[in-house]
Amino acid sequence: MARFFSLVFLVLLASFSFAESVPTAIDRLIVAKVNGAKVSKPAEDDEFLRRAYLDFAGTIPSVEQARAFFTDKSPDKRAKLIDQLLASPAYPKRMADLFHVMLMERLGDFPEWSTYLKTCFEKNTHWDAMARDILRASSTDAKGASFFLSKRLENYGQNPVDYSALTRDIGRLFLGKNLQCAECHDHLFIKDYKQQDFKGIHAFVQNTYLVDAKTAAVAEKPTTTKLDYMSVFKKVPKQTGPSLPGGKEFEPPPLKKGEEYIVKPDPKTKIPGQLKFSPLAILAEELPKKDNTDFALNGGNRIWFLLMGRGIVHPLDLHHKENPASHPELLALLAKEFATHDFDIKWLFKEIALSQAYQRSSEFPSGETKVAPESFRTAIEKRLSAEQLLAAMQQAMGVKADAAVLTKVNKAFANAPREPEDEVNPSLKAALFLLNDPAVLAWHVPKGGNLVERLGKLTDDKIAEELYLSVLTRLPATDERGLIEGYLKKNVGEREKAIGRLAWSLLASAEFGVNH
Repeated sequence: MARFFSLVFLVLLASFSFAESVPTAIDRLIVAKVNGAKVSKPAEDDEFLRRAYLDFAGTIPSVEQARAFFTDKSPDKRAKLIDQLLASPAYPKRMADLFHVMLMERLGDFPEWSTYLKTCFEKNTHWDAMARDILRASSTDAKGASFFLSKRLENYGQNPVDYSALTRDIGRLFLGKNLQCAECHDHLFIKDYKQQDFKGIHAFVQNTYLVDAKTAAVAEKPTTTKLDYMSVFKKVPKQTGPSLPGGKEFEPPPLKKGEEYIVKPDPKTKIPGQLKFSPLAILAEELPKKDNTDFALNGGNRIWFLLMGRGIVHPLDLHHKENPASHPELLALLAKEFATHDFDIKWLFKEIALSQAYQRSSEFPSGETKVAPESFRTAIEKRLSAEQLLAAMQQAMGVKADAAVLTKVNKAFANAPREPEDEVNPSLKAALFLLNDPAVLAWHVPKGGNLVERLGKLTDDKIAEELYLSVLTRLPATDERGLIEGYLKKNVGEREKAIGRLAWSLLASAEFGVNH
């Protein structure tokens, strides 16, 4: 099939040192909405390079990689870089971290789940297949995928399993609909969200249970009747079988007690058996279908958000008529082509990354001091995740950190469970971590060929360039060079400490903490 957003040719811009792609369908639909307003200039090589590495490799480039990219005069070097990063061994690890945070929302970790996600991206498993594995939760070929359900089926103390939260999360993360407030009645403020929508999803999961938290094993009790419910306002008894919003209702077949299983469960071996009527199996097959518009729209919107910093529908889980897409034609096109390409995540990543919209500068257009983020006229500054931040710190400083440091970085920089990590959010705990953590402070003492030791071997006039390339992936401005050299002259008696403090100041800067 011909590439939908194909790069027809490259045009060298007179005022820039790189080639910019011809406007793609993405760009035409964005520009059509700006009503003649200016868009930001294309990002310079340094901004694009750092952005692409953080998005697809989860870290910043080395000094050598940066210098090689800056000196490359090939007109198609950006497209080549995207291909290189998508094919790199860093890509599966980055995507495993990214999708773990998106799907588990900091609820917990499980090694086999991380391995499952990494393997999916190594094999380029498509999004519909991943969704089937995750929602079915029992495939021997997808060990670890059950963690999505198993973690949400845990109960703590005397508290019951929160099936309502599980129902909500399936609606939010796979369909883009937060139906939480439609559990007891039709949503009071969103006309599109009905109690039937919530109860239909709830009927798929109401009889699931956790077999073993250590192995993330999940099973189902037989579903033999429809789910009874009524609105707290209208008090009219209703029933529903498992169903997706706007979709077919699946009615439990009449089965006598003892006849519910094809293969009966074995309590001794903890084998849950195989049900004749399995709502989870039906959910796993029905939800990720190409003709499920909600699944396709949500997938396209979330992939766009991961690269662009904001959803075309935002918040991501509030798809409804009263919260329209900023660019409805673009969202419809992304969903259609994502489904046409069998929900190939890597394909869609590449198409977005090749667009002018992705490759714009984060500087506002000339003469403007504010740009609405939903216009996508300017690149949105995205916060680094805790995982990206630690990886970038290690690359910048030339050090290796152990798992204990990652745990501390997560505590300092990650959000609380189920809080979306979609905005730059400076915090006191993050600042205190950078100021006081022994491991971080040790990175700024010359040792083992780290950045500070490497800088100490250079003359003062060479330090600024190496420091800025190492930490910020850019060359210092003239005034920044002057500040660095001036500071070193004032601290000639404690040069090593001065270099360490300079490195710390860039590592702790707001610029380092975002992707631009």
